[in-house]
Amino acid sequence: MTENHQELEERIGYAFRNPELLHTALIHSSYVNEHGLTRLECNERLEFLGDAVLELLSSEHLFFALPDSPEGQLTTRRASMVCEPTLAICASRIGLGDFLYLGKGEEAGGGRTRASITSDALEALIGAVYLDGGFSRAKEVVERLVLTGIEEAELFRDSKTRLQEYAQARGLELTYRIVSVTGPAHHTVYTAEALLSGNIVGAGEGSSKKNAEQQAAFEALKKLKEQDT
Repeated sequence: MTENHQELEERIGYAFRNPELLHTALIHSSYVNEHGLTRLECNERLEFLGDAVLELLSSEHLFFALPDSPEGQLTTRRASMVCEPTLAICASRIGLGDFLYLGKGEEAGGGRTRASITSDALEALIGAVYLDGGFSRAKEVVERLVLTGIEEAELFRDSKTRLQEYAQARGLELTYRIVSVTGPAHHTVYTAEALLSGNIVGAGEGSSKKNAEQQAAFEALKKLKEQDT
């Protein structure tokens, strides 16, 4: 973990007037449990607020960006933009996991790269920016960190379908396998691999088998795209 909060501020393009808000946004519940803090001192309340801010801003963005799309299509597109795996991708771009305060157990279990943790932290960060700088500054950060990745979000949403099409076009067999299931019942993490004719082409984690397979397909598509360029 790095405690250089200024570096994180530079990555998100926003400097906090109240540094305590940023500090709280980075505290995972596992950390407060080990350090004798109260549940209210972790980032869960900020996550709650940031989730609402993100939903409103993504809705506004899609409303104006897709003037010919009906409500159902807008809802589907929004869901793909603000889902856990997509937000985790956005969080990984700024290395958010490196700045989190985690308990020793989460640290040892790879919590810094776990999608459920980093996506929640990103929402908490958005909530913190909203409280510190208001709606307009939160909008700038969301546009910079999340809304610029619409194409990638679309690729993720359709990743299993696109990988299946890729396999069929080349006469390859696409299969998935769950290689590990870790964590407690209320916080289970699945790890999946995507295979083309028996060869591993992607791996991913998720809070469900479906999410893990989708992440694996997404990683496979990115890898295959790099190979083809």
